This record gives sequence, structure tokens and C-alpha cells, in this order.
Amino acid sequence: MRPTTLLPYRPVLAQPVLRRLLPGLAVSALGDGLALVAVTWLALDLAPAGQRGTWTAFAVAAYTLPGAAGTVLFGRLLGGRSGAQLAGWDATVRAVALGAIPVAHLAGVLDVGLYVALLAVSSLPHPWGAAGQFTLVAELLPPRHHLAANALLGLFGQAATVVGPPLAGLLVAGVGPVWVLAVDAASFGVLAVSYRLAVPARDRRGGRAAGDGPSRTSGFRIIRRDRSLLGLLSLTVGFSFLFGPFYVAMPVLVGEDPHASAATLGAYYTAFGVGSLLGGLVTGHLRRWPLRPTLVGVVVAFGAALLPLGLGAPFAVSLSAFAVAGLAWAPYRPTSTALVQRRAGAGDLPRVLAANGAVTVLAVPLGTMLGGPLTAALGARSTLLACATAILALGLLAAAVAVARPAPARQPRRGPGPRAPGRRGHRDRARKEPSTGDRTDRVRPGAR
Repeated sequence: MRPTTLLPYRPVLAQPVLRRLLPGLAVSALGDGLALVAVTWLALDLAPAGQRGTWTAFAVAAYTLPGAAGTVLFGRLLGGRSGAQLAGWDATVRAVALGAIPVAHLAGVLDVGLYVALLAVSSLPHPWGAAGQFTLVAELLPPRHHLAANALLGLFGQAATVVGPPLAGLLVAGVGPVWVLAVDAASFGVLAVSYRLAVPARDRRGGRAAGDGPSRTSGFRIIRRDRSLLGLLSLTVGFSFLFGPFYVAMPVLVGEDPHASAATLGAYYTAFGVGSLLGGLVTGHLRRWPLRPTLVGVVVAFGAALLPLGLGAPFAVSLSAFAVAGLAWAPYRPTSTALVQRRAGAGDLPRVLAANGAVTVLAVPLGTMLGGPLTAALGARSTLLACATAILALGLLAAAVAVARPAPARQPRRGPGPRAPGRRGHRDRARKEPSTGDRTDRVRPGAR
């Protein structure tokens, strides 16, 4: 990267704890990129003849959806923990559960039912782990650097979607999918060790915040009571749900073209991945933009970029448009997470982020399920056009609501939460810099 490209990320890279964690995060992201292919391929190998489609769907769902249940099941246990604890425990569970797959294979007991069950166990604490990563960002950095840090974490995943699947294809052909999942398990083991080595023990032990209630659903209640958080979650769910049918309609559309092939579909996904990687790099440079208008603009731009696919544009035009869609997609999660980080108090942040993750993880699969009957009824191209138009309309509606009802300008509730790692022992700095609760450092929600 050029120095100007790295400029917004320098404060993130200069933070000692994050700098030590970045290699582990990069390794685990690559492992997840490999799993995109290995999870489905191993399901195909293990499933009985005639049931491959069903078990493949179960495997894909098991690798993501149980996390929604885990948000509620583990609410009492994890609700007030530090970001490092949450992320470290998630990495440990994923490493153990995924590592049990090759162990069961060697023992000769691995069948498709056990395989899906182990995938489900690996995903149970994942919303808490993702919440822990972004909570750690909020603990370590002032709000003005949250967007760049969120974008940097997202860059690893975006790069992995470009590099991981082709590499997984080579590894699956060479050693088989079960050993690719062993690599994925090892990558999470590296991440779990990274959290133990990079984060001081006193900060990993950050206890439950005072005043935490016993409710398993406190994160959902916090969101429901806060109009700003509820509106943000509604926009995210709608955005994700309306994109879900593309995963059905796009392959059908390509398959209906006598001049297209699987390579054509791969080209679309590669273009989207490259666009999202570039968009991730750009996101850090948006740190001075107002977050809410930026988020609405992302939705509008994404919907507009998808229109050429539904309008029957030539391949070169639609491929370029899909790359632009990836460019627009990339800033959404870092920006929406930055808004949550600024809105929720320190003690509430892990629960709010986990609740957000539990709801949004369901949105894309539900939209994908709708894509089947929708494509059958309207046809693939009309489905793509309907979804693109609906996303564009959602963005315009969100813009209209933001103009009519600006977000309430109030300070977030401050919970005691864990003390920020990396700042202890720097008393001179603490006296000179405003705290995260200071008006000069914490941007009020709705402020422009």
C-alpha cells in the first residue's frame, strides 16, 4: 500500500494490542475463506446418494445460523465480559469443534449427521466473538478511529473471499476437504493463542459489568428501547434480506445463458470480491464523513449498481456494475458498527453487538429462501431487477426518514464495563487526552 492509502489506518496499526492481534486475525480470516469451499464439499462427500442437496444446505446453515440461538443461550454467561474474553472464547470453541472433524474422520466415526452437529457447535458463540472484536476496538481506541479499525478488520475477510476459495479448490483436490477444515481449525487455534498472548491477562479477565441483569435477551431490550439502534438494525436487516435472493437468481440467470458457464458465475463473484476489497481500503478514508448519511448512501449506491444485472445489460457492463456493488457494499458493516460503538455505552456494547449479529445472521438466509419461489414465479432476471429496485427504494426511504426524524442527540448510556486495555500505566496520557465519555471524544448520535 502507498503511504496515503495507509494514512487513516496508522493509529490502528500503532495501537500495540491490535498490532499484535492482526496476524492472528489475518490467519483466521484465511481459514474462513478456505471453509467457504470445504464445508460444502465435505457435505457432498458424506451425504447419502440422493440427499446431497439437502445435507449441503444443512451444513451451510449449521456453519452460521446456530449463532442466533447462541446469542440468547449464552446471554447470562457472556453479557458483561470484555471484548478480548468474548473473541478469545469464540476462537477456542471454533478451533475445538472444527478440529474434532478430522479427529472423527481418523477414528472412522465421521458421518454427515455428526459433521453438521460439529459445525453447529462451532458457530454457537460466533455472534459474541464478532461482538468481542468490535468491543475490543472500542476499548482500545477513541471513537474517531473506530471506522478505520472496523474497516481494517473487514479487509481481512474481504481479501480471504478473493484468495480463499481458489486456494481451497487446490487443497481439496490435493488432500481432501476434511484436511482443509483441519487447516481452518488450526487458524482459529492461532487466533485463540493470539488473544491470550496479545491482550494483558488483567484485561482478558474483565469481569461482568456492574448492574448487569440476569436476562438472556438484554441486548434485544436495549435495542428495542433505543429508536436510533432500532432504526439502524431495521435498515441492516432489510438490506441483507433483500440481497438474499441474489444467491439464487444469479446462478439461475447464468445457467439460462447458453453462452455462459460456471466460470462466468465465478467471474461475477470475483469481481464483487475485488470491488469489496477496494471498498474496504477506501472505507478508512471516510472517517470525516457523517456516518448516518454515509450508511444511507451505501444502500442507495448498492441498489443502483445492481440495476444493470436486472435490466439485461451486456456482460462487460453487468460485470463492472457488480464490481461497483462490491465497492459500495464494503463500507456498510464498518460504518454501521461504528454507529453502534458510539451509541451504546461501554457496559452495553457487547450485548448490543451480539444481538445485532444474531438478527442479521438470519436475514440473508431468509432472503435466499425467498429467492427460490420468487425466481420460479418471476424468472431470474426479473427477480434481480425487483431486488435491486427494492434495495434502492429502501435507501431512499431511509434518507427520507433521516431528514424527517433526525436521530435524537443524547449521550449514550455509560456502563462501567471493562477498563480499556493498553491505557493502563499511561497516566500522563490519561490526563491530557479526553476519556471516551468526554464530549470532545465521543460523537453524539445524530451529530453531523
